[in-house]
Amino acid sequence: METFRIAAVQAAPVFLDLEATVDKACRLIESAARNGATLVAFPEAFIPGYPLWVWFIPPGKTHPLRALYSRLHANSISIPGPEVSRLGEAAGDLGVTVAIGVNEKNSEASSGTLYNTLLYLGADGRVLGKHRKLIPTAGERLVWGQAPGCDLEVFELPFGRLSGLLCWENYMPLARYALTAWGEQIHLAPTWDRGEPWISTMRHSAKEGRCFVVGACQAFHKGDVPDELDFKAEYLAELNDWINPGLSLIVDPDGKVVAGPLEKEE
Repeated sequence: METFRIAAVQAAPVFLDLEATVDKACRLIESAARNGATLVAFPEAFIPGYPLWVWFIPPGKTHPLRALYSRLHANSISIPGPEVSRLGEAAGDLGVTVAIGVNEKNSEASSGTLYNTLLYLGADGRVLGKHRKLIPTAGERLVWGQAPGCDLEVFELPFGRLSGLLCWENYMPLARYALTAWGEQIHLAPTWDRGEPWISTMRHSAKEGRCFVVGACQAFHKGDVPDELDFKAEYLAELNDWINPGLSLIVDPDGKVVAGPLEKEE
């Protein structure tokens, strides 16, 4: 294949609503496919949302943290599971490869542990694999468990060799090296991060690894947090409307930005 199109999805989930977020993800997959995408890359923890409260609620405030964790857990997915089947059906019907960040319930042992997981779905609808974030960043450790790293993999696909790391895993040189050594050609970086240092990291990673890098982030507005969640009024009241402006981008192997950074402005 001489050319193909990558779609870096910059969108917000239906926050902490599993069914509605999967519906939205399927619509976004269809929209990207209709516009010629071969690969559709979603942000970190898109289903059912990034636990942004970890950066606003002090760790000692256990009651609101427990309530939010319980809601997140109730709306997270198992792999395999019915929501994965729905996403796979959308990918297979449209003939596109999908990589999407999810909150994953641990099915191997206690289901009380959640993982920040990057799920890969092939153009035939089957699960290609998954990668759990190695070390959650700072406050994220109140939500997600650590993973052993044995699921790092490069997928050989018709359009190229595909892999990725989640958010600040991209600041781990040995994790990047492993994927480079295995010959990845397209590197996905689903994230909640944004700003100039992150953009520079995407450009450096592309230049160093001689690969395309796709940074997909949510553009998340304070209005995307349901009013019913008490922490919105108590902890987000003084924030500007945009909690995260997105800044998704695609970089070529020379480190040149070829799409984005896309910022959702007020």
